[in-house]
This record gives sequence, C-alpha cells and structure tokens, in this order.
Amino acid sequence: MKIIEKIALIIYSNLVLIISIIACLLIFGWLDIDIVQSLIKTLIISETSSKVILGISILFILLSIRCIFFDPTSKKELKDKQGVLLANDNGKLMISKETIENLVEAVTKEYKMAKEVTSRVEVDKENNINIFVNLVIGEDTIIKDLSVNLQNQIKDKVKQTTDLEVKEVNITIKKVVQEKENKADKQ
Repeated sequence: MKIIEKIALIIYSNLVLIISIIACLLIFGWLDIDIVQSLIKTLIISETSSKVILGISILFILLSIRCIFFDPTSKKELKDKQGVLLANDNGKLMISKETIENLVEAVTKEYKMAKEVTSRVEVDKENNINIFVNLVIGEDTIIKDLSVNLQNQIKDKVKQTTDLEVKEVNITIKKVVQEKENKADKQ
C-alpha cells in the first residue's frame, strides 16, 4: 500500500471514529446538540476556517474518488502475481505460475511413491522462483532419497522447459498412507 493510501486510511478512520463518538454522545444526551450546531456554524461562517474546511473537503473528495475508482495495485505488482515476464528482441513471453506448477506436478507424478501432490510457485521481484510442494506418500518411501531426487528433477525440468532458474524447491510431506495389498499377494 502506498503512503498516500495509508495516510488517507488513517485520516478516514479517525474522522469516522470522531463522528461516531459525537453521534453516541448526542444520542445518549451527554452532549447538547445546540453546542455542536453552534460550533459547526461558527466554523463555516468564519472566513479563514471555511476556506480551510473547503480545501480539506476537496482533498477528501479527490482521495475518495481515487480510492474508489482507481486500483492501487501497480502493473508491476500484477505481473509479479501472474508469473515471470521474459523479453527479447522479438517480443515478450509470460510464463504463468500455473504453468510452472503443472510442470512440478507432472515431474512429481512420475514417482510412484508420490500418491498426491499439490504445488505453489512464488516469484520475487528479481524473478527468483521458489517452489513449494506438498506430498502424500506411500509407507515404504525413503523420504530423504525421494526429496533429493524430486528437488533435482524439478529444478532440471523447469530449467530445461522454461530456461528459468529455480532458487528453492521446498517439499512438505503432509501424510504417509498405507499401500493397499493386492488380493493376489494374499493368496
């Protein structure tokens, strides 16, 4: 959030708080409405204070219009959320996070020990890629070997397919499930 939006939010929050407190005091009868009315009338009639109030009001109107109708998210932030933008002499190429996630899941499904997989990709401002993989694995899986092989395979596949360097591949084993025995093995 930019500094202008932060300042506007702080000012609006304080104004709403003050107006709410005054409304409560008026409703409970702890504040006389004639005092509030005479104070507002004095501020509006006075030449100096009326110009200040007018300037502040116009500023609030403009800030309100900006906050309501214009998205504060910059184009750069939107690009960072979508994926990695590569450019060369011929044009531009956007590689979406979803594409990288699909690559990760395809690589992971090649391992029979991986029963279920979900992945998430994060791209920072320098286009560094961090991949987070959640796995459900079979009970006979050697976790350390699987994770090392999977991390290397994912890095290699992403590099080969997209020509992007993967900074980290973080694997989380969510659950270990028992393999169902074949009926033929029992007999």
